[in-house]
Amino acid sequence: MSSEEAFRALPSVDKLLQQPAIVELVDRYSQPPVVEIVRRELMAARAHVAAGEPAPTIAQLVQNIVVGGDVLWRPSLYPVINATGVVLHTNLGRAPLSRAALAAIREVGRGYSNLEYDLDKGQRGSRYVHAEELLCHLTGAPAALVVNNNAAAVLLTLTVLAQGGQVVISRGQLIEIGGGFRIPEVMQQSGCTLVEVGTTNRTYRRDYEAALTPQTRVLMRAHRSNFSLAGFVEEPSVADLAALAREHNLRVVDDLGSGTLLDTAQFGLAHEPTVPESVQAGADIVSFSGDKLLGGPQAGILLGAADLIAELRHCPMTRALRVDKTTLAALQATLLSYLRGRAVDEVPIWQMIGADIHALEARAEGWAQVLTMSGVPASVMSSDSTVGGGSLPGQTLPTRVCALAVESPDRLAAYLRAGDPPVVGRIENDRFLLDPRTVLPDQDNLLLEALRRALATG
Repeated sequence: MSSEEAFRALPSVDKLLQQPAIVELVDRYSQPPVVEIVRRELMAARAHVAAGEPAPTIAQLVQNIVVGGDVLWRPSLYPVINATGVVLHTNLGRAPLSRAALAAIREVGRGYSNLEYDLDKGQRGSRYVHAEELLCHLTGAPAALVVNNNAAAVLLTLTVLAQGGQVVISRGQLIEIGGGFRIPEVMQQSGCTLVEVGTTNRTYRRDYEAALTPQTRVLMRAHRSNFSLAGFVEEPSVADLAALAREHNLRVVDDLGSGTLLDTAQFGLAHEPTVPESVQAGADIVSFSGDKLLGGPQAGILLGAADLIAELRHCPMTRALRVDKTTLAALQATLLSYLRGRAVDEVPIWQMIGADIHALEARAEGWAQVLTMSGVPASVMSSDSTVGGGSLPGQTLPTRVCALAVESPDRLAAYLRAGDPPVVGRIENDRFLLDPRTVLPDQDNLLLEALRRALATG
């Protein structure tokens, strides 16, 4: 068949719309988007014919259109079972929300709320009050502000406090986090000038002092929350920087990154600088994430002096970075768990981090027994979980995993990722591992069913 004949063999849009499967697609959704899919499929077919390929049949075109429709109307964001053992898995959405946070989102999101309405005065209020008092109570900070993530918090802070001036920071703190977010580039974007002091591994207070000029506005610390320096290492504390800043009428900004309200040492981990410690040390502004070690929704939390927080709040940029009602509802519910002293019991990441090793072993053994009875060699092994999410670098938690000995762990992993719900595990030493630490308790049956389906494919 010549290319001209192949082009003529392609059906028209109207002819395709008359096919029973396409008619059903129109009935299920609506005509305009289906017509668009049909046109796109015909354009693709013409491109293939122009490249010398044979024209697809009507049946092939209809099948492609139906599949395209199903993909278009299927949500692309859906739940995943995290069996990797990485508690704060950035690619899998970081911190799972608590039951209280989910309930708060549902209640506030289903109707109207007093988001920006003062019920006592009967007039407009501020959305920020719903988290500010709790944050101040839990950290000792005079004032607080919430924006959409910590990168935004740092950008806003430097824009307001240091635009046109200089920010002094140690070379050992010029960090990059996931997605290419780099402290030097954020400084440049905020309109301030970066002044690097010290060396990668050792920086002293005198290095900061020697770098001061009339243009200096801020002394900054960026906590290395996603990597660590060990050995011959030295750097001034936040308290040291605060004392130096007071002598020269400067500001200290402490970007904690992950941010925690609890002492991580109680879980057998290294001590992570806590938010209250930074506030008490004298930092003028402290920033951290809401969806890392706090265990709440994505947010950037700013704490500091009332006058400085007021400046940040009134900056036009703040409106572009503000959070919505569901974020504030989830954040407030999460903070209330801390206020009641129930965070370890109610906030999922702390439940996972603090999980009892015997309970993890019992769950892994239960999975292994079910899988072995199904004809799949499975056993329980000792392994390590990680906190992840740019928190506590190099720190691990002892765990027990269910290890599957299959012919192709990579193929099993691919089948599980394509399942419903998708399951993500990890491969070590040619075994596919499932870590119960990060599998929610009510997901056990879903996990086993997904494994049965994947293994049944061979």
